[in-house]
Parts: sequence; C-alpha cells; structure tokens
Amino acid sequence: MVDPIKKILLKHPKSAFINQKTINEQYLKLNYLEAPNFNKAILDYENFVSLLKSFDIELHYLPKDKSTSLDSIYTHDPCVISNNGVIICNMGKKSRLPELDTIEKFFNSMQIPILGKIKTPGILEGGDVVWIDNKTIAVGEGYRTNREGIEQLRYLLSDQVETVISVPMPHWTGPQDCLHLMSNLSPIDHNLYLVYSRLLPVSFRKYLLDENIELIDVPDEEYESMGCNVLAVAPRKVIMISGNSKTKQLLEKNNVEVYTYDGTEISIKGAGGPTCLTRPFLRLSQ
Repeated sequence: MVDPIKKILLKHPKSAFINQKTINEQYLKLNYLEAPNFNKAILDYENFVSLLKSFDIELHYLPKDKSTSLDSIYTHDPCVISNNGVIICNMGKKSRLPELDTIEKFFNSMQIPILGKIKTPGILEGGDVVWIDNKTIAVGEGYRTNREGIEQLRYLLSDQVETVISVPMPHWTGPQDCLHLMSNLSPIDHNLYLVYSRLLPVSFRKYLLDENIELIDVPDEEYESMGCNVLAVAPRKVIMISGNSKTKQLLEKNNVEVYTYDGTEISIKGAGGPTCLTRPFLRLSQ
C-alpha cells in the first residue's frame, strides 16, 4: 500500500456528481455534511489529478452511470486489490451497491482477474482493508464490514494471505457516518503509519508496534478534517487535504514529502479523503 503507484482508478466529479441539481437531490440522503459546489469540485479535482500526474501515474476513469450516486467518486471502496486479482466487495452502504457492476466491468476490460465477490450476508468495503505486508491484512469490523464479509475475504485470499487480523471498529458517530479502518490508519512507508490512536483497539496498536512499525499520531483537532486520511503515492511521499498543518509538520519531521490539495468540496463534505478518491491497482516496488 506504499510502493510507487503505477496505475490508478478514478471517477471524475463530472461523471459522479453530474451537475449541481443531482448533488442537491442526493447529498442529504447520502449523509453529506453539506452540498458540494459542482464547479468548485471540478476545479479542485483537476488540481488533485495534476498531483497524481506529477508522479507519472497512469490514470483510468470510470464512466458516468445513472444508476450510481455522488459516492461513486470514492473509487477505493467497491473492491479489494491483491497480487493475483480483484475481489468485488458487497457494500455496507446500500446506496453504493450499483457501483459494483461498473467496477467489475472495468477490471474485465483491463483483463485483470476477478477472484470472487463478497456475497450477502457478508458485507465488506475496501476502506476497511489494510495490507500490512504481502502475507498479512488487517480488516476493520464495524458498520461497513462484518465478520461474514471478513471470512469470505479470508477464503478468497487463502492462497496469498497467511494472517487476517479482524480489527473491531468503534461506534463513534453511528452507523450513518463513514468510519473505515483507513479513517484511523494510513500506511506511509512499510515501517511508518499515520494513525489516530484514540479510535484504535489497544491490541491492534500494540501489534503494529510489535511489528516495528513507527506510529505518528494525528492531533485531535485535525482528525475531523481528515488529517489521518492520506494517500501514499510512494514510500514517504503522500498527498493529503490542505489545512492539516500540524499533521503535515509531523510527517515532514519524519522525512515524508507532503503534497496537498483543497478537499473541501470533494473530500470533507462527503467524508472521503485522497485514499477514498483513488483505487491504485498497480504498485511496483522500487
């Protein structure tokens, strides 16, 4: 999750948000903090894309689809990527279920194997899955991912993964809000993670430390502004939402290069940071 990104899947707000009328019709039902401004969202997204292009990443875009919602801009969640292929999730947020067909069609078009699908009663979202290393994954168990979904994922990855760690998620602000494991943890390097320890189980935090992973704690005042949600485009090179200056300084003290974008319209209002906006599907080790 930290090796240099070579190929990435996105969905432009022109295709996800469509127009201001669509935003105004959907944002309350989807539990957005506010209605995004369509024109500003496009400008901010283009700046975000420019950052990705500066790292020589090959960009792929999902098409407009009338069956999907504003949330389809967050391409990270409908699938899990492994070295051997893709697993199609079964979204805990029911309004996002129509995205799964589009994701499957995309990977079929790229001739990337579909290893399987998470099926009801199992639910699982990509934002709850963190690869600790090639043989170990941690999966948040909460309102968006349940135990049955984790067991199905364990089975589908059984030829690749030796250890699956189920990480209990807190109630926090309740089932209507988006709280994934990656809301509280972002890998920065193989041995460096950005975390919000107050929402991590003690046993899991101790496990990370026992694995010699250094933890940088996000200050309380920058958690709600998504200071913990950063995208590693390469080891110790990250993109994060602007305004989280204390977190940025902590990262830079650990020799991390930090690049920022205005996430007001495309991230904060829909609770989806730079990790959520992207689905890397090819990373290559240096």
